[in-house]
This record gives sequence, C-alpha cells and structure tokens, in this order.
Amino acid sequence: MPDRSPLQSSSEPLLEVTDLRVRFRTGTGHFTAVDGLSFSVRPGEVLGVVGESGSGKSVSMLGVLRLIRTPNAEISGKVVFRGRDLLALKDREMRAVRGREIAMIFQDPMTALTPVYTVGWQIAEQIRAHEKISKRAARDRAVTLLDEVGIPSPGKRVDSYPHEFSGGMRQRVVIAMALSCNPGLLIADEPTTALDVTTQAQILDLMRRLRADHGSAIVMITHDMGVVSEIADEVLVMYGGRAVERGPRTDVFHAPRHPYTWGLLDSVPRVGGPRVRRLPTIPGTPGASSAGCPFADRCAHRHAACAEVPPLTGASGHLDACWLPEEDRERIRLGDRHDGAPDDRDATTERRTAPAADEER
Repeated sequence: MPDRSPLQSSSEPLLEVTDLRVRFRTGTGHFTAVDGLSFSVRPGEVLGVVGESGSGKSVSMLGVLRLIRTPNAEISGKVVFRGRDLLALKDREMRAVRGREIAMIFQDPMTALTPVYTVGWQIAEQIRAHEKISKRAARDRAVTLLDEVGIPSPGKRVDSYPHEFSGGMRQRVVIAMALSCNPGLLIADEPTTALDVTTQAQILDLMRRLRADHGSAIVMITHDMGVVSEIADEVLVMYGGRAVERGPRTDVFHAPRHPYTWGLLDSVPRVGGPRVRRLPTIPGTPGASSAGCPFADRCAHRHAACAEVPPLTGASGHLDACWLPEEDRERIRLGDRHDGAPDDRDATTERRTAPAADEER
C-alpha cells in the first residue's frame, strides 16, 4: 500500500479543477476532448489518472498547464492552484508557474529533450529561467539532480547529449529537470511507458522517494492499472473526456462501481494461479457516445436511462457516473459480469502490488 506523506493531513486542496472543458474547432464543427472534468489534489497526494488512449487524460493536464497553444482550441472552467485561477493568468504569469510551481514529465523523453544541447545545459537553463543564479551554480545543481535520480557518474554525464542515454536514463533526466525548482505539483504523463519492468520499478521507487524528500503532490497519467495500484492514493478513471469514477485507491480496486472500471481491471492478466477463463476485453473502440452516457455504446449493461448523461455522485469520497441500480451493480460486481466467472479482484491487486513487497524484503 502506498505511503502517505504527512503533508496530506492538509484539507485544503493544492490544485482544484472545476468543470474543465477543452474543445477543438474542426472543419465539421467542434470536437470536445475534455467535457466537464472536476477533481482536486491535496499537498503530498498521488492522484492516478487512468483510462484508454483517447480518454482525455493527457489533454486535460495540458489544459491545466495551458500548454495547448493551437488557436483552434477553446479551454474553459476553473483551475485553481494555490488560490489563483491559472486560466485567468496572463501568459507571463503562467510562464512563471510552469516549471517552478507545477512541472510536467512528458510521455516521450526523447522529444521532450532538445537533441543539440547537453542534458546539463537544459537542466541549468530551466533553473536559471526561474532563479537568479550563476551558470556555474546552476550546472552544479544539475550535477546534484542527476545524482539524485540515479544517473551514474553525474559529473561526466552532465555534458552528454540525450541520444547518448538509454530510454530509462533519459526519463530520469526529464524527472531531474522537472524537479529542478522543487515544484509543489508534478504531472507525470506515462513516465513508465516503453520501459522494461525493472526500469519501471526503479522509476516508481524514484518518484516515491522524491515525494518523501520534497513533499510534492503527483498526478500520474497512465493506462497501466498495475502502476496505479503501486503508487496512487486516489484514482480518477476517465472515459470520453469525462470522469466516470473517482475515489481512494483501495475502494476503486476492491469495490469498483463503474462498468468501464470493471473492464479495465478485468483485462489485467494474472500471472499466478490457474487460467480459469480467457482474458476479457471491452468491445468496440474508445470514444464517447453522441448523447447520454459516454460509455453506453460499449457497455454490456446499458439500459433506457443511459440516454441521459449520468452525474458523478456517491458517498464517502467514492464517486461514479452510472445509472445502474445499486442492487444490480452489486450482483454484477460480485461475479455475474462475465458469465458467472469468479471475481478475482483481490488476486489481481495482490499480484500487481507484489513487486513492491519483494523490494522491501
């Protein structure tokens, strides 16, 4: 189970997003990529944002940081960070927030780094953009950061170019750059994608240590439920640009309430134990329905009420957006949703968290 930072005792959100909408003008009308998304992140908390590709995870966070620069984009809603609405700031004021107060680890470290400059120069540039510090001092801090993220021989590698690093090492460089100004919030977009499992475990362990050392909150964007089970405190499940379920990690994994969350968890393969059935899949392709519940076109449990968009409601901090009656939902969750196949939620969660336990031993 992930460790909680002492800073999480604060009830005041560090980031509070309300009714965020991101639309793009196209030749045939408007395409809504994020449709009324609301969530909050407390100091020291790790929020896991999960869903298939195309569910709006990355676009929503790029909208929060106002990094969607195309003139065809329309962003609305409220994004309050430390008492300021980021969507109302001037460009100059927003540039001061990015990197210093909120940093982002992008999905592909090779494209996030400039190939013609050394990694040390790029980290030092980030530091000098936000602090009055000499080139020498910025370079020294870059060496220290590379050492903190586990780059061997940082005094030498600081003068290396991105192509001279492996994928895992480049990801560590990007993390070092993101943490160079000790931001209060770190947004990590698929930080373990395309990495081998050993490197994935090292990156996750690094992020745990960085949260403990710096007290930063983390938003982890991923489609890997195993990563979420190991590091997240809260989970936000997105589909069709909307939040369809949100709650504490243990609640979402042990008592999921939305059919889409059931599908995501059921599609995680089990390594141990007998193979009792074929690995289930969610039929169809990602994409919100034209009207009503965004998941209706792919849901095996849809009914007449799904013609209307369900609100995100619930109790005890565990919310979902589904019209299924409570008694039907409980019956389906406990074993009927795949032709009577036994529910293996606990076994799946146990398997996915096993690597962390092995590391502790």
